[in-house]
Amino acid sequence: MDWGTDLWDQYDVIDKHTQSGLDLVERYIKFVKERTEIEQSYAKQLRSLSKKYAKRGSKDEQDCKFSNYASFQEILNELNDFAGQRELIAENMMTGICVELTKYLQDLKQERKTHLSDSKKAQQTLGDSFKQLESTKKRFAKEWAEADKATQQADKTESDLNATKLDVEKARQHAHARVHTAEECRNDYASQLQKYNKEQNYFYYTETPQIFNKLQDMDERRIRRLAEGYCQFSDIEKNVLPIISKCLEGISAAGTKINEKQDSILFIEQHKSGFERPGDVDFEDYTQGIKPATSDSSLHPPKVRTKLWPFSKKHKISHAEKHMPPAAEDFSHLPPEQRKKRLQAKIDEITKELQKLQDQSDALEKMKGVYEQNPPMGDPSSLEPQITETAQNIGRLKGELAKYESWLSEAVGGEESSNTINNNTQHGVVAANQGHNIYSEFDDEFDDIENPIGQCTALYTFDGNSEGTISVTEGEMLSVMEEDKGDGWMRVLRASGEEGYIPSSYVKVNL
Repeated sequence: MDWGTDLWDQYDVIDKHTQSGLDLVERYIKFVKERTEIEQSYAKQLRSLSKKYAKRGSKDEQDCKFSNYASFQEILNELNDFAGQRELIAENMMTGICVELTKYLQDLKQERKTHLSDSKKAQQTLGDSFKQLESTKKRFAKEWAEADKATQQADKTESDLNATKLDVEKARQHAHARVHTAEECRNDYASQLQKYNKEQNYFYYTETPQIFNKLQDMDERRIRRLAEGYCQFSDIEKNVLPIISKCLEGISAAGTKINEKQDSILFIEQHKSGFERPGDVDFEDYTQGIKPATSDSSLHPPKVRTKLWPFSKKHKISHAEKHMPPAAEDFSHLPPEQRKKRLQAKIDEITKELQKLQDQSDALEKMKGVYEQNPPMGDPSSLEPQITETAQNIGRLKGELAKYESWLSEAVGGEESSNTINNNTQHGVVAANQGHNIYSEFDDEFDDIENPIGQCTALYTFDGNSEGTISVTEGEMLSVMEEDKGDGWMRVLRASGEEGYIPSSYVKVNL
Protein backbone atom coordinates (compact mmCIF):
# COMPACT_ATOMS: atom_id res chain seq x y z
CA MET A 1 0.00 0.00 0.00
CA ASP A 2 1.22 3.47 -0.79
CA TRP A 3 -0.08 7.01 -0.83
CA GLY A 4 -0.03 7.35 -4.61
CA THR A 5 -2.35 4.37 -5.12
CA ASP A 6 -4.63 4.50 -2.11
CA LEU A 7 -4.66 8.25 -1.39
CA TRP A 8 -4.64 9.53 -4.98
CA ASP A 9 -7.56 11.89 -4.21
CA GLN A 10 -6.45 13.00 -0.69
CA TYR A 11 -4.14 15.91 -1.51
CA ASP A 12 -5.43 18.11 1.34
CA VAL A 13 -5.15 15.28 3.87
CA ILE A 14 -1.56 14.55 2.81
CA ASP A 15 -0.73 18.25 2.97
CA LYS A 16 -2.06 18.50 6.53
CA HIS A 17 -0.45 15.23 7.68
CA THR A 18 3.05 16.11 6.44
CA GLN A 19 2.81 19.57 8.01
CA SER A 20 1.80 17.99 11.32
CA GLY A 21 4.85 15.71 11.14
CA LEU A 22 7.19 18.68 10.70
CA ASP A 23 5.49 20.45 13.60
CA LEU A 24 6.20 17.41 15.79
CA VAL A 25 9.91 17.55 14.93
CA GLU A 26 9.95 21.23 15.84
CA ARG A 27 8.18 20.54 19.14
CA TYR A 28 10.71 17.83 19.99
CA ILE A 29 13.60 20.21 19.29
CA LYS A 30 12.09 22.79 21.65
CA PHE A 31 11.53 20.07 24.26
CA VAL A 32 15.20 19.00 24.15
CA LYS A 33 16.34 22.64 24.33
CA GLU A 34 14.35 23.16 27.51
CA ARG A 35 15.79 19.93 28.91
CA THR A 36 19.34 21.20 28.25
CA GLU A 37 18.51 24.47 30.00
CA ILE A 38 17.33 22.51 33.03
CA GLU A 39 20.54 20.43 33.02
CA GLN A 40 22.70 23.55 32.74
CA SER A 41 20.84 25.27 35.56
CA TYR A 42 21.09 22.11 37.68
CA ALA A 43 24.83 21.85 37.05
CA LYS A 44 25.34 25.54 37.84
CA GLN A 45 23.49 25.21 41.14
CA LEU A 46 25.50 22.10 42.05
CA ARG A 47 28.77 23.89 41.34
CA SER A 48 27.66 26.90 43.42
CA LEU A 49 26.67 24.59 46.25
CA SER A 50 30.00 22.78 46.13
CA LYS A 51 31.91 26.08 46.09
CA LYS A 52 29.83 27.49 48.95
CA TYR A 53 30.69 24.66 51.34
CA ALA A 54 34.32 24.17 50.25
CA LYS A 55 36.90 24.81 52.97
CA ARG A 56 39.24 27.79 52.67
CA GLY A 57 41.96 29.29 54.83
CA SER A 58 44.65 27.93 57.12
CA LYS A 59 42.19 26.99 59.88
CA ASP A 60 40.05 25.04 57.43
CA GLU A 61 43.13 23.30 56.05
CA GLN A 62 44.02 22.20 59.56
CA ASP A 63 40.49 20.84 60.06
CA CYS A 64 40.79 18.88 56.80
CA LYS A 65 43.39 16.68 58.48
CA PHE A 66 40.48 14.98 60.24
CA SER A 67 38.96 12.18 58.18
CA ASN A 68 35.37 13.39 58.59
CA TYR A 69 36.32 16.87 57.34
CA ALA A 70 38.44 15.45 54.50
CA SER A 71 35.64 13.10 53.45
CA PHE A 72 33.19 15.98 53.24
CA GLN A 73 35.66 17.84 51.04
CA GLU A 74 35.91 14.76 48.81
CA ILE A 75 32.12 14.66 48.59
CA LEU A 76 32.13 18.28 47.42
CA ASN A 77 34.77 17.44 44.80
CA GLU A 78 32.76 14.46 43.56
CA LEU A 79 29.64 16.63 43.44
CA ASN A 80 31.55 19.13 41.33
CA ASP A 81 32.54 16.33 38.92
CA PHE A 82 28.91 15.17 38.90
CA ALA A 83 27.87 18.70 37.86
CA GLY A 84 30.40 18.52 35.01
CA GLN A 85 28.69 15.37 33.71
CA ARG A 86 25.29 17.12 33.77
CA GLU A 87 26.85 19.93 31.70
CA LEU A 88 28.21 17.34 29.28
CA ILE A 89 24.72 15.85 28.89
CA ALA A 90 23.32 19.29 28.08
CA GLU A 91 26.08 20.02 25.57
CA ASN A 92 25.71 16.67 23.77
CA MET A 93 21.93 17.01 23.59
CA MET A 94 22.23 20.47 22.13
CA THR A 95 24.77 19.52 19.46
CA GLY A 96 23.65 15.94 18.78
CA ILE A 97 19.89 16.47 18.78
CA CYS A 98 18.86 20.10 18.57
CA VAL A 99 21.42 21.33 16.04
CA GLU A 100 21.25 18.25 13.81
CA LEU A 101 17.47 17.98 13.86
CA THR A 102 17.12 21.69 13.11
CA LYS A 103 19.22 21.30 9.96
CA TYR A 104 17.28 18.19 8.96
CA LEU A 105 13.97 19.97 9.56
CA GLN A 106 14.94 22.78 7.19
CA ASP A 107 15.76 20.24 4.47
CA LEU A 108 12.42 18.48 5.01
CA LYS A 109 10.50 21.73 4.76
CA GLN A 110 12.18 22.57 1.46
CA GLU A 111 11.59 19.06 0.07
CA ARG A 112 7.92 19.09 1.10
CA LYS A 113 7.45 22.51 -0.45
CA THR A 114 8.93 21.25 -3.73
CA HIS A 115 6.68 18.16 -3.88
CA LEU A 116 3.52 20.08 -3.07
CA SER A 117 4.45 22.72 -5.64
CA ASP A 118 4.90 20.00 -8.32
CA SER A 119 1.49 18.56 -7.42
CA LYS A 120 -0.18 21.95 -7.73
CA LYS A 121 1.49 22.59 -11.05
CA ALA A 122 0.22 19.25 -12.36
CA GLN A 123 -3.29 20.08 -11.14
CA GLN A 124 -3.07 23.50 -12.78
CA THR A 125 -1.95 21.96 -16.09
CA LEU A 126 -4.82 19.46 -16.03
CA GLY A 127 -7.27 22.21 -15.15
CA ASP A 128 -6.11 24.36 -18.06
CA SER A 129 -6.48 21.37 -20.40
CA PHE A 130 -10.01 20.78 -19.14
CA LYS A 131 -10.94 24.42 -19.70
CA GLN A 132 -9.67 24.19 -23.26
CA LEU A 133 -11.75 21.03 -23.74
CA GLU A 134 -14.85 22.79 -22.48
CA SER A 135 -14.18 25.70 -24.81
CA THR A 136 -13.92 23.47 -27.94
CA LYS A 137 -16.98 21.55 -26.80
CA LYS A 138 -19.06 24.71 -26.51
CA ARG A 139 -17.86 25.97 -29.89
CA PHE A 140 -18.73 22.61 -31.44
CA ALA A 141 -22.22 22.76 -29.90
CA LYS A 142 -22.76 26.30 -31.15
CA GLU A 143 -21.51 25.64 -34.66
CA TRP A 144 -23.55 22.44 -34.93
CA ALA A 145 -26.70 24.32 -33.87
CA GLU A 146 -26.00 26.99 -36.48
CA ALA A 147 -25.38 24.32 -39.14
CA ASP A 148 -28.63 22.56 -38.28
CA LYS A 149 -30.49 25.85 -38.47
CA ALA A 150 -28.91 26.69 -41.84
CA THR A 151 -29.86 23.24 -43.20
CA GLN A 152 -33.46 23.67 -42.07
CA GLN A 153 -33.58 27.11 -43.67
CA ALA A 154 -32.22 25.71 -46.97
CA ASP A 155 -34.87 22.97 -46.93
CA LYS A 156 -37.57 25.56 -46.29
CA THR A 157 -36.31 27.82 -49.08
CA GLU A 158 -36.21 24.88 -51.51
CA SER A 159 -39.84 23.97 -50.73
CA ASP A 160 -40.99 27.58 -51.13
CA LEU A 161 -42.66 27.96 -54.57
CA ASN A 162 -41.98 31.66 -54.64
CA ALA A 163 -38.22 31.23 -54.07
CA THR A 164 -35.96 31.60 -57.06
CA LYS A 165 -33.35 29.10 -58.03
CA LEU A 166 -30.71 31.58 -56.99
CA ASP A 167 -32.21 31.88 -53.50
CA VAL A 168 -32.27 28.11 -53.20
CA GLU A 169 -28.65 27.83 -54.30
CA LYS A 170 -27.53 30.50 -51.78
CA ALA A 171 -29.36 28.78 -48.96
CA ARG A 172 -27.77 25.44 -49.88
CA GLN A 173 -24.28 26.94 -49.99
CA HIS A 174 -24.78 28.68 -46.62
CA ALA A 175 -26.00 25.46 -45.04
CA HIS A 176 -23.07 23.51 -46.53
CA ALA A 177 -20.55 26.06 -45.11
CA ARG A 178 -22.15 25.86 -41.69
CA VAL A 179 -22.05 22.10 -41.70
CA HIS A 180 -18.40 22.16 -42.77
CA THR A 181 -17.53 24.56 -39.93
CA ALA A 182 -19.45 22.39 -37.47
CA GLU A 183 -17.51 19.34 -38.66
CA GLU A 184 -14.21 21.13 -38.07
CA CYS A 185 -15.31 22.11 -34.54
CA ARG A 186 -16.36 18.52 -33.97
CA ASN A 187 -12.89 17.30 -35.00
CA ASP A 188 -11.23 19.88 -32.73
CA TYR A 189 -13.43 18.81 -29.83
CA ALA A 190 -12.64 15.16 -30.43
CA SER A 191 -8.94 15.88 -30.64
CA GLN A 192 -8.98 18.00 -27.48
CA LEU A 193 -10.99 15.36 -25.65
CA GLN A 194 -8.47 12.70 -26.59
CA LYS A 195 -5.62 14.93 -25.40
CA TYR A 196 -7.37 15.71 -22.12
CA ASN A 197 -8.10 12.07 -21.39
CA LYS A 198 -4.49 11.24 -21.99
CA GLU A 199 -3.29 14.02 -19.70
CA GLN A 200 -5.84 13.05 -17.06
CA ASN A 201 -4.71 9.46 -17.18
CA TYR A 202 -1.09 10.54 -16.77
CA PHE A 203 -2.02 12.85 -13.88
CA TYR A 204 -3.99 10.28 -11.90
CA TYR A 205 -1.99 7.16 -12.69
CA THR A 206 1.57 8.41 -13.03
CA GLU A 207 2.35 11.98 -11.98
CA THR A 208 0.24 12.29 -8.81
CA PRO A 209 1.21 8.81 -7.49
CA GLN A 210 4.87 9.64 -7.99
CA ILE A 211 4.57 12.93 -6.10
CA PHE A 212 2.51 11.39 -3.29
CA ASN A 213 4.93 8.46 -3.00
CA LYS A 214 7.81 10.94 -2.69
CA LEU A 215 5.91 12.68 0.09
CA GLN A 216 5.34 9.30 1.73
CA ASP A 217 9.06 8.49 1.52
CA MET A 218 9.89 11.91 2.98
CA ASP A 219 7.47 11.40 5.86
CA GLU A 220 8.83 7.92 6.61
CA ARG A 221 12.39 9.27 6.65
CA ARG A 222 11.23 12.01 9.03
CA ILE A 223 9.71 9.41 11.34
CA ARG A 224 12.87 7.29 11.28
CA ARG A 225 15.11 10.30 12.01
CA LEU A 226 12.82 11.40 14.83
CA ALA A 227 12.97 7.89 16.28
CA GLU A 228 16.77 8.13 16.28
CA GLY A 229 16.47 11.47 18.09
CA TYR A 230 14.29 9.80 20.71
CA CYS A 231 16.94 7.12 21.23
CA GLN A 232 19.69 9.74 21.41
CA PHE A 233 17.81 11.41 24.25
CA SER A 234 18.41 8.28 26.31
CA ASP A 235 21.79 7.20 24.90
CA ILE A 236 23.45 10.55 25.64
CA GLU A 237 22.69 10.13 29.33
CA LYS A 238 23.60 6.44 29.30
CA ASN A 239 27.05 7.32 27.95
CA VAL A 240 27.91 9.35 31.05
CA LEU A 241 26.28 6.99 33.56
CA PRO A 242 29.57 5.11 34.20
CA ILE A 243 31.28 8.37 35.21
CA ILE A 244 28.26 9.47 37.25
CA SER A 245 28.36 6.07 38.97
CA LYS A 246 32.03 6.61 39.78
CA CYS A 247 31.16 9.99 41.31
CA LEU A 248 28.49 8.38 43.47
CA GLU A 249 30.86 5.55 44.40
CA GLY A 250 33.44 8.16 45.36
CA ILE A 251 30.90 9.80 47.67
CA SER A 252 30.16 6.43 49.27
CA ALA A 253 33.89 5.69 49.59
CA ALA A 254 34.43 9.06 51.27
CA GLY A 255 31.88 8.07 53.88
CA THR A 256 33.26 4.58 54.50
CA LYS A 257 36.85 5.66 55.02
CA ILE A 258 36.08 7.95 57.93
CA ASN A 259 37.93 6.76 61.03
CA GLU A 260 36.47 8.27 64.19
CA LYS A 261 39.17 6.81 66.41
CA GLN A 262 41.94 8.20 64.27
CA ASP A 263 40.26 11.62 64.30
CA SER A 264 40.15 11.55 68.09
CA ILE A 265 43.84 10.60 68.26
CA LEU A 266 44.72 13.38 65.81
CA PHE A 267 42.73 15.89 67.84
CA ILE A 268 44.61 14.85 70.97
CA GLU A 269 47.98 15.12 69.22
CA GLN A 270 47.14 18.60 67.95
CA HIS A 271 46.01 20.07 71.25
CA LYS A 272 47.53 18.20 74.19
CA SER A 273 49.69 20.58 76.25
CA GLY A 274 51.90 18.00 77.95
CA PHE A 275 51.29 19.52 81.39
CA GLU A 276 50.76 17.24 84.38
CA ARG A 277 47.40 17.31 86.14
CA PRO A 278 47.24 19.67 89.18
CA GLY A 279 48.24 18.17 92.49
CA ASP A 280 46.37 18.55 95.77
CA VAL A 281 46.34 22.01 97.33
CA ASP A 282 48.23 22.06 100.61
CA PHE A 283 46.44 23.08 103.78
CA GLU A 284 47.85 26.31 105.13
CA ASP A 285 47.36 26.55 108.88
CA TYR A 286 47.10 30.13 110.10
CA THR A 287 46.44 29.16 113.72
CA GLN A 288 50.09 28.54 114.48
CA GLY A 289 50.89 31.89 116.00
CA ILE A 290 49.85 33.93 112.98
CA LYS A 291 46.69 36.00 112.97
CA PRO A 292 44.60 35.59 109.84
CA ALA A 293 44.51 38.67 107.70
CA THR A 294 40.79 38.34 107.16
CA SER A 295 37.84 36.78 108.85
CA ASP A 296 37.31 34.32 106.05
CA SER A 297 37.91 30.67 106.82
CA SER A 298 41.39 29.43 106.00
CA LEU A 299 39.76 26.45 104.37
CA HIS A 300 38.53 28.73 101.59
CA PRO A 301 41.61 30.32 100.03
CA PRO A 302 41.14 32.98 97.34
CA LYS A 303 39.88 31.53 94.13
CA VAL A 304 42.33 31.61 91.29
CA ARG A 305 41.22 31.44 87.69
CA THR A 306 42.34 27.99 86.48
CA LYS A 307 42.94 29.01 82.90
CA LEU A 308 46.01 31.17 83.42
CA TRP A 309 48.09 29.81 80.53
CA PRO A 310 49.11 31.42 78.23
CA PHE A 311 47.81 34.75 79.51
CA SER A 312 48.82 34.60 83.18
CA LYS A 313 51.19 37.27 84.37
CA LYS A 314 54.12 34.93 84.14
CA HIS A 315 53.27 33.84 80.62
CA LYS A 316 51.16 36.58 79.08
CA ILE A 317 52.28 38.17 75.85
CA SER A 318 52.93 41.81 76.46
CA HIS A 319 52.68 44.60 73.91
CA ALA A 320 56.44 44.68 73.49
CA GLU A 321 56.77 40.91 73.25
CA LYS A 322 54.29 40.82 70.40
CA HIS A 323 56.71 42.78 68.26
CA MET A 324 59.83 40.80 69.17
CA PRO A 325 60.14 37.75 66.84
CA PRO A 326 63.14 36.25 68.73
CA ALA A 327 60.95 35.89 71.85
CA ALA A 328 58.59 33.49 70.04
CA GLU A 329 61.10 32.06 67.60
CA ASP A 330 61.73 29.02 69.80
CA PHE A 331 57.95 28.57 70.34
CA SER A 332 58.49 28.79 74.10
CA HIS A 333 55.09 30.45 74.43
CA LEU A 334 53.48 27.10 73.47
CA PRO A 335 52.78 24.09 75.72
CA PRO A 336 55.55 21.46 75.71
CA GLU A 337 53.90 19.01 73.33
CA GLN A 338 52.84 21.70 70.88
CA ARG A 339 56.26 23.32 71.11
CA LYS A 340 57.98 20.05 70.20
CA LYS A 341 55.65 19.58 67.23
CA ARG A 342 56.28 23.10 65.94
CA LEU A 343 60.04 22.77 66.40
CA GLN A 344 60.07 19.42 64.60
CA ALA A 345 57.99 20.87 61.74
CA LYS A 346 60.41 23.80 61.48
CA ILE A 347 63.38 21.42 61.42
CA ASP A 348 61.74 19.38 58.65
CA GLU A 349 61.07 22.54 56.67
CA ILE A 350 64.67 23.75 57.01
CA THR A 351 66.02 20.29 56.14
CA LYS A 352 63.94 20.21 52.97
CA GLU A 353 65.08 23.68 51.94
CA LEU A 354 68.69 22.76 52.79
CA GLN A 355 68.47 19.69 50.53
CA LYS A 356 67.19 21.85 47.66
CA LEU A 357 70.07 24.28 48.08
CA GLN A 358 72.56 21.41 48.31
CA ASP A 359 71.23 19.96 45.04
CA GLN A 360 71.46 23.41 43.48
CA SER A 361 75.03 23.78 44.68
CA ASP A 362 76.00 20.37 43.24
CA ALA A 363 74.44 21.31 39.91
CA LEU A 364 76.35 24.61 39.79
CA GLU A 365 79.62 22.82 40.58
CA LYS A 366 79.00 20.31 37.78
CA MET A 367 78.18 23.12 35.37
CA LYS A 368 81.34 24.93 36.40
CA GLY A 369 83.36 21.76 35.70
CA VAL A 370 81.76 21.45 32.26
CA TYR A 371 82.58 25.09 31.46
CA GLU A 372 86.19 24.57 32.58
CA GLN A 373 86.55 21.55 30.30
CA ASN A 374 84.68 23.20 27.43
CA PRO A 375 85.27 26.99 27.51
CA PRO A 376 83.11 27.61 24.38
CA MET A 377 80.05 26.50 26.34
CA GLY A 378 80.40 29.26 28.94
CA ASP A 379 82.57 31.20 31.35
CA PRO A 380 83.17 29.36 34.66
CA SER A 381 83.69 32.65 36.50
CA SER A 382 80.13 33.72 35.63
CA LEU A 383 78.84 31.02 38.02
CA GLU A 384 80.90 32.21 40.99
CA PRO A 385 78.30 34.71 42.33
CA GLN A 386 75.60 32.02 42.30
CA ILE A 387 77.90 29.46 43.91
CA THR A 388 78.89 31.96 46.62
CA GLU A 389 75.30 32.98 47.31
CA THR A 390 74.18 29.34 47.49
CA ALA A 391 77.03 28.49 49.86
CA GLN A 392 76.05 31.41 52.12
CA ASN A 393 72.43 30.31 52.15
CA ILE A 394 73.48 26.75 52.98
CA GLY A 395 75.59 28.03 55.88
CA ARG A 396 72.72 30.18 57.14
CA LEU A 397 70.27 27.28 56.99
CA LYS A 398 72.71 24.96 58.74
CA GLY A 399 73.02 27.50 61.54
CA GLU A 400 69.23 27.75 61.84
CA LEU A 401 68.95 23.97 61.77
CA ALA A 402 71.44 23.62 64.61
CA LYS A 403 69.59 26.31 66.58
CA TYR A 404 66.18 24.62 66.22
CA GLU A 405 67.68 21.20 66.95
CA SER A 406 69.16 22.54 70.18
CA TRP A 407 65.78 24.03 71.13
CA LEU A 408 64.11 20.71 70.38
CA SER A 409 66.68 18.90 72.50
CA GLU A 410 66.04 21.39 75.27
CA ALA A 411 62.24 20.93 74.95
CA VAL A 412 62.55 17.14 75.09
CA GLY A 413 65.06 17.11 77.94
CA GLY A 414 63.33 19.79 80.02
CA GLU A 415 59.82 18.47 79.66
CA GLU A 416 59.65 16.96 83.13
CA SER A 417 60.84 20.07 84.94
CA SER A 418 58.62 22.24 82.74
CA ASN A 419 55.59 20.19 83.71
CA THR A 420 56.39 20.63 87.37
CA ILE A 421 56.79 24.38 87.03
CA ASN A 422 53.57 24.78 85.08
CA ASN A 423 51.74 22.58 87.59
CA ASN A 424 52.85 24.81 90.45
CA THR A 425 52.09 27.96 88.46
CA GLN A 426 48.49 26.95 87.86
CA HIS A 427 47.88 26.60 91.60
CA GLY A 428 49.85 29.68 92.65
CA VAL A 429 52.14 27.61 94.86
CA VAL A 430 55.61 29.09 95.00
CA ALA A 431 58.52 26.98 96.22
CA ALA A 432 60.09 28.70 99.18
CA ASN A 433 61.96 27.84 102.36
CA GLN A 434 60.23 27.44 105.71
CA GLY A 435 61.21 30.90 106.80
CA HIS A 436 59.39 32.64 104.00
CA ASN A 437 56.59 34.87 105.24
CA ILE A 438 53.20 33.22 104.66
CA TYR A 439 51.76 36.46 103.26
CA SER A 440 54.28 36.45 100.42
CA GLU A 441 52.63 33.23 99.24
CA PHE A 442 49.30 35.02 99.03
CA ASP A 443 51.00 37.84 97.11
CA ASP A 444 52.35 35.38 94.57
CA GLU A 445 48.92 33.84 94.15
CA PHE A 446 47.22 37.18 93.64
CA ASP A 447 49.95 38.21 91.18
CA ASP A 448 48.40 35.74 88.75
CA ILE A 449 45.01 37.45 88.93
CA GLU A 450 44.39 40.54 86.79
CA ASN A 451 41.46 42.87 87.16
CA PRO A 452 39.73 44.13 84.00
CA ILE A 453 40.36 47.77 83.19
CA GLY A 454 37.03 48.19 81.41
CA GLN A 455 34.23 46.63 79.41
CA CYS A 456 33.59 46.57 75.65
CA THR A 457 31.07 45.18 73.13
CA ALA A 458 32.06 43.33 69.94
CA LEU A 459 30.76 45.22 66.89
CA TYR A 460 31.66 42.44 64.44
CA THR A 461 32.44 38.74 64.49
CA PHE A 462 36.21 38.00 64.47
CA ASP A 463 37.81 34.58 63.82
CA GLY A 464 41.04 34.32 65.76
CA ASN A 465 43.10 31.93 63.66
CA SER A 466 46.63 33.12 64.47
CA GLU A 467 48.70 32.63 67.61
CA GLY A 468 47.63 34.80 70.57
CA THR A 469 44.24 35.80 69.12
CA ILE A 470 40.77 34.60 70.07
CA SER A 471 37.43 34.46 68.27
CA VAL A 472 34.51 36.69 69.30
CA THR A 473 30.96 37.05 68.01
CA GLU A 474 29.02 40.20 67.17
CA GLY A 475 27.29 41.71 70.24
CA GLU A 476 29.39 39.75 72.77
CA MET A 477 30.30 41.55 76.03
CA LEU A 478 34.05 41.42 76.79
CA SER A 479 36.37 42.54 79.59
CA VAL A 480 39.30 44.75 78.56
CA MET A 481 42.53 43.40 80.03
CA GLU A 482 45.03 45.52 78.07
CA GLU A 483 44.37 48.65 76.02
CA ASP A 484 45.48 49.28 72.47
CA LYS A 485 49.14 50.36 72.52
CA GLY A 486 48.94 51.93 69.10
CA ASP A 487 49.31 48.76 67.03
CA GLY A 488 45.55 48.27 66.51
CA TRP A 489 45.20 45.31 68.96
CA MET A 490 43.82 44.99 72.47
CA ARG A 491 43.71 42.08 74.93
CA VAL A 492 40.25 41.02 76.14
CA LEU A 493 38.69 38.33 78.36
CA ARG A 494 35.55 36.42 77.34
CA ALA A 495 32.90 35.27 79.81
CA SER A 496 34.08 31.68 79.21
CA GLY A 497 37.53 32.57 80.60
CA GLU A 498 39.22 32.58 77.18
CA GLU A 499 41.70 35.45 76.84
CA GLY A 500 43.54 36.83 73.81
CA TYR A 501 44.03 39.67 71.34
CA ILE A 502 41.45 41.09 68.92
CA PRO A 503 41.48 44.17 66.58
CA SER A 504 40.57 47.35 68.46
CA SER A 505 38.35 48.48 65.58
CA TYR A 506 36.11 45.45 66.11
CA VAL A 507 34.82 46.55 69.51
CA LYS A 508 33.18 49.55 71.17
CA VAL A 509 34.51 50.45 74.63
CA ASN A 510 31.70 50.98 77.14
CA LEU A 511 32.18 54.17 79.16
